[in-house]
Amino acid sequence: MASPALFRFLPRFGVAAAMGTLLGLAGCQTQNNAGESLVPTSGTQPLKGLAQNVSVRRNSQGMPLIESSNFHDALFTLGYVHAGDRISQMVRLRLLAQGRLAELNGSDALPADRLMRSVNLKTNADELYKSASPRLKKFFEVYARGVNAYLFRYRDKLPADLAQAGYKAEYWKPQDSALIFSLLSFGMSTNLQEELNSLVLAQTVGTDKLAWLTPTYPGEALPAAEADKLKGLDLGRQLQGLSGVTQALEQVTQLSLPGITASSDWAIGPQRSRSGKSLLANDIHQPIGVPSAWSYVQVRAPKYQAAGATIAGLPTLFAGFNGKVAWGMSMAMGDNQDVFLEKLKRQGNTLYYLANGKWLPATARTETFFIKGQRPVRETIYVTRHGPLLNSALGTPTALNSGLGLALQMPDVKGDKTLDAFFDLSRAQNSEKASDASREIRAVALNLLYADASHIGWQVTGLYPNRQEGIGLLPSPGWDSRYDWNGYADAMLHPYDQDPIQGWLGTANQRTAAFGYGMQLSNSWLSPERSERLAQLAGNGKQDARSMIAMQYDQTTLFAAKLKAMFSAPGMAQPLKQAIAALPAHDQSKAREALTRLMAFDGKLSATSADAALYELFLQTSTQQIFQDELGPENSAGWKAFIANGGQSYSAQSDHLLGREDSPFWDDTRTPQKEDKPAILARSLGAAISTGDSLMGSDHKAWQWGKLHYYLWRNSDGQTVRGPIAAGGDHTTLNVAAYNVGANTFETTLIPAMRMIVDFGQSEPMMAQNSTGQSSNPASPHYLDGIDPWLKGRYISFPMQPQNFDRVYGKTRLTLVPGK
Repeated sequence: MASPALFRFLPRFGVAAAMGTLLGLAGCQTQNNAGESLVPTSGTQPLKGLAQNVSVRRNSQGMPLIESSNFHDALFTLGYVHAGDRISQMVRLRLLAQGRLAELNGSDALPADRLMRSVNLKTNADELYKSASPRLKKFFEVYARGVNAYLFRYRDKLPADLAQAGYKAEYWKPQDSALIFSLLSFGMSTNLQEELNSLVLAQTVGTDKLAWLTPTYPGEALPAAEADKLKGLDLGRQLQGLSGVTQALEQVTQLSLPGITASSDWAIGPQRSRSGKSLLANDIHQPIGVPSAWSYVQVRAPKYQAAGATIAGLPTLFAGFNGKVAWGMSMAMGDNQDVFLEKLKRQGNTLYYLANGKWLPATARTETFFIKGQRPVRETIYVTRHGPLLNSALGTPTALNSGLGLALQMPDVKGDKTLDAFFDLSRAQNSEKASDASREIRAVALNLLYADASHIGWQVTGLYPNRQEGIGLLPSPGWDSRYDWNGYADAMLHPYDQDPIQGWLGTANQRTAAFGYGMQLSNSWLSPERSERLAQLAGNGKQDARSMIAMQYDQTTLFAAKLKAMFSAPGMAQPLKQAIAALPAHDQSKAREALTRLMAFDGKLSATSADAALYELFLQTSTQQIFQDELGPENSAGWKAFIANGGQSYSAQSDHLLGREDSPFWDDTRTPQKEDKPAILARSLGAAISTGDSLMGSDHKAWQWGKLHYYLWRNSDGQTVRGPIAAGGDHTTLNVAAYNVGANTFETTLIPAMRMIVDFGQSEPMMAQNSTGQSSNPASPHYLDGIDPWLKGRYISFPMQPQNFDRVYGKTRLTLVPGK
């Protein structure tokens, strides 16, 4: 049972609920015939469009095995199965990508729609589809026909959220799948959020202090030159509409598929494997919500077999196994887009922007927004040489009459073969072929790992601009061509490795290209603790499937040891002791207790650990003590931007705790004296105990991290469909359970939404799990049945040998037959 303290932390509506708006459903099915919206799992169904009979069997969690005598029928059936399991998710993803979600959700979705119309993903999607091979286009067409076969058969029996909204789902087009892919790629541009949030921070504290809030990585110099780009600009007065853009982007990123954020993947070579054959593991992370973004499928046809994780709406396996090769992915943290500030002026009906001393007319187009329950709205969107003005259609048109605009430049995917490359990857019969396919993936930035029984490899994919000046971390002056792009980095410069001497490869969103490397991959990386823990475990002894599972469920943080090293450093130990002694008497004992316990803490963030609770309380109170005097209050735009950036990349919170003794933020501006780092740390130690007392009581031995930190699955109404359940771990553990450090809640925001392990030493190498369920329909028994196995570390096998199919999938099947 959850503690009363836990319930005090439950917000009415949060990130998970917003995710549910897109990936979940609007409450439970209420109509009497809810079950009619489900595709049966047995019997026979005629479907027009099939050439021959197809069998669909389901495992215990509803994940399908599609058996077909030809590949086209298999693709058709995949479309039909995807729609049957996830039509609500598919419809919502498509509407969001098109900037039309308000047609289903009403005016609340209008900010997201305005932003997405500005970004105009359709242009990228059309280029991707146009550049695809005739073969790939045919595959997408066949898949779309399968989706439409479902929409035709169930047009009057759609799931409750669509039926009750009175929304008539449009038929699926092949280009819609390319659009979903473009949305996935856009959702991984985390630096876009950072850049906009950093402008909010600059408005709050000025550009002189901005670099202290935007560190790139431990031990690296602050990005002072990046902050200098913004000097001399009156961002408070000239840049209007910024809050509208940041709020719209937050809504979009919560609604879309940020889902590869903070993922991990690793491969173990034969020399480090107990069996003498390779292993590969992958867990893809996503904001907690119902359902998971990922949908598992297995396809078997005469010339194609593979199993893995898909996104409904796309006939693409993003992580999987085909009997010979396994592959997985994590976010490369690639910075492949830039925000440009544009100087604007209006003359008559024309908007102009400044470029190299000349005023150029912005391209204008009119967009019509249809809103459920309201009259349509027509608005103008403007585009500069760098890209669309994000604040041109956010309900503040007067902001563009003069001042600054925010233009977004994204890579040009003309001629890109990414869609073909993913299909080629799923068909690769050895690591060499997988390597060839991975190098052709340019439209999305990934750490792609692959393995066969004898070899392992890693390839960074994506398309990365060559910036003439600057590093792209913060927005650049669009009127100065020094910051323009000059083509893209040669793909041969993308980091990669094969069969390293150390015997393993792994990524956990750490810096993978040193500062000053031959191409600008990124300067927005997550903290290194997960990758360091991965190295610690992968490099220790021989590995097998059991040790892979232990790694995926590992809840040890290495940041705790770094914190202890900071506390005991020669220049800190004595000053900290003196600062504690200078505290009021009732706070001294609390601070000493906190320090003593933290120095003894082993870094294991189990849900039942009292010291883990204290450790996380200290992270929270120190964040508030260091920064809230200048960035607060808690509901201010500056504080929200700061907290958000802390979850996007290596945070100023961590950076200050590990060093930065000369930072201006150590001084509390609310007091007449000048504080230093020891003084603020002493206050934070005492505050951690006081906060814990108020939340969990005065018996400190009875504290538990899981009483503060919990999993909570919500649907789109903000209704809890499962939980709260005590959670261990945090943002620095391999078993990620991130929360917003510094906010007034420890609710888990990010989890491993899927896990997969392939052990080539086993007769059936692949096992996997989902975090919620196979279906997005609450009427289905597979809506939430993945949660318990996910919590308990239970995996499902995906057999490749037909003689093992009955054991996993049973003998009950739905037979789809050609219809007239």
